[in-house]
Amino acid sequence: MKLAAAEIDLSALTHNLRCIKSIAPNTKVMAVLKANAYGHGLVTIAQHLQGADAFAVARIDEALALRAGGLTNPIVLLEGFFNAGDIPILLANNFQAVIHNEAQLIALEQAQLDAPIAVWLKVDTGMHRLGIEPQELELFYNRLKSSANVKSHIHLMTHFSCADDQQNPKTSQQIDTFSHLVDSKQEQICLANSAGIIGWPKSHGDWIRPGLMLYGVSPMVDQVGREHGLQPVMKLTTKVIAIRRLPANEPVGYGGRWQSSKDIMLAVVAMGYGDGYPRHATSGTPVIIKGQRFSIVGSVSMDMITVDIGDNQANVQIGDEVEMWGPNLPVEEVAKHAGTIPYELLCNVTPRVSYEYLNAK
Repeated sequence: MKLAAAEIDLSALTHNLRCIKSIAPNTKVMAVLKANAYGHGLVTIAQHLQGADAFAVARIDEALALRAGGLTNPIVLLEGFFNAGDIPILLANNFQAVIHNEAQLIALEQAQLDAPIAVWLKVDTGMHRLGIEPQELELFYNRLKSSANVKSHIHLMTHFSCADDQQNPKTSQQIDTFSHLVDSKQEQICLANSAGIIGWPKSHGDWIRPGLMLYGVSPMVDQVGREHGLQPVMKLTTKVIAIRRLPANEPVGYGGRWQSSKDIMLAVVAMGYGDGYPRHATSGTPVIIKGQRFSIVGSVSMDMITVDIGDNQANVQIGDEVEMWGPNLPVEEVAKHAGTIPYELLCNVTPRVSYEYLNAK
């Protein structure tokens, strides 16, 4: 019996890319594939996103894996490079680098290269993570323009800190700050992550950077992907491996943190934090069995979870499929029960889970 499995619906991925392009029709798409394509499988996902204009990853090993997988699309390193020895690798593989500090700038200026590389200059407009200070833009821009190691057109970018919350004025402030800084530059610009794409049309610019929404999940506060016309790409499933009766007032699981006030039936399902399911999912977190919602009870274990199936009127049996999240149960809802965000749930799926890719063309 196949137990924990992630079904990856590639037709949903294609649909989501079309949806993104319809929201921002006059932009180029930089598909964000970092963290193993948000847990969906880096190379396979990239191979089915050929409609994207470029790919973005966080680390050079992710970019090299894409090249090894036969992908020839432009690839942007969102964190740039970390030492001067990486720069020849960027050139040899046609990677593009985000420049966000002076150490990178100096290393690039001093590199001995046979040809220039493409550069994205990142400005910190309020995220306060990576990026040069706004007042440094002219200096960095002019030094990059003067370097023989840099291609003539320098892309300009920033990153939003609060775009998931449309009531927060921070994003408008960041857009205004960035627009004022780059207004005199004849360069392509990129501001919008998934939340920017959905919630802030003024931020679309020349390029957009969809990440989470590519996978059918909403980046917005208290919303789910289907509200934006998106389809979930991952369906995480397992099987029922035991059915048992629980007498009233008997505790369940480690620590005995939950007990029923009446006799019930329990389904034990083969899923746990060893598969990447959140250990802190609370009693009451839903799962789907035979098209019906049931609730997790007791603590999530490494390999198993117990589910209250009441008096089992649905006739749940050993071997039945259990949907932990997917088309019928948004991962956003599960994340809320676990006190976390859907990004973490998707990225935390472990190698023990078997992957199956559906609807490949």
